[in-house]
Amino acid sequence: MLTLTQTLVDQIVEHARRDHPDEACGVIAGPAGTGRPERFVPMLNAAMSPTFYEFDSGDLLKLYREMDDRDEEPVVVYHSHTSTEAYPSRTDVSLAGEPNAHYVLVSTADTDGLGDFQFRSFRIVDGEVTEEEVTVVEAY
Repeated sequence: MLTLTQTLVDQIVEHARRDHPDEACGVIAGPAGTGRPERFVPMLNAAMSPTFYEFDSGDLLKLYREMDDRDEEPVVVYHSHTSTEAYPSRTDVSLAGEPNAHYVLVSTADTDGLGDFQFRSFRIVDGEVTEEEVTVVEAY
């Protein structure tokens, strides 16, 4: 199960909507070993694509150095799908390199004309995708 604050959910959704029609991507870092997502880190989609996301290698290296200096780890890796449901694609699964992370997907596809979105979380380990419940709280 993934527990997120409402503020973090709002930040992820706002980033996904802002970058639409391209996919948005980012990380939520947290204190190492706690599994608690705390620090929102929006990233640039280097692919600048509506169907694919890619972290810029320089930005990613900087982020990992920063997390190391702060004794943090990537608790959530998120990205958006702009025209499909919030479910990991084969490419998403093949690129999932953080076995302890929660993979959050937001779909900004307007499936019902109301501008709604899907917000789902998954664990992806050794190519196996498992959806998990998301609990939203005001504060930890």
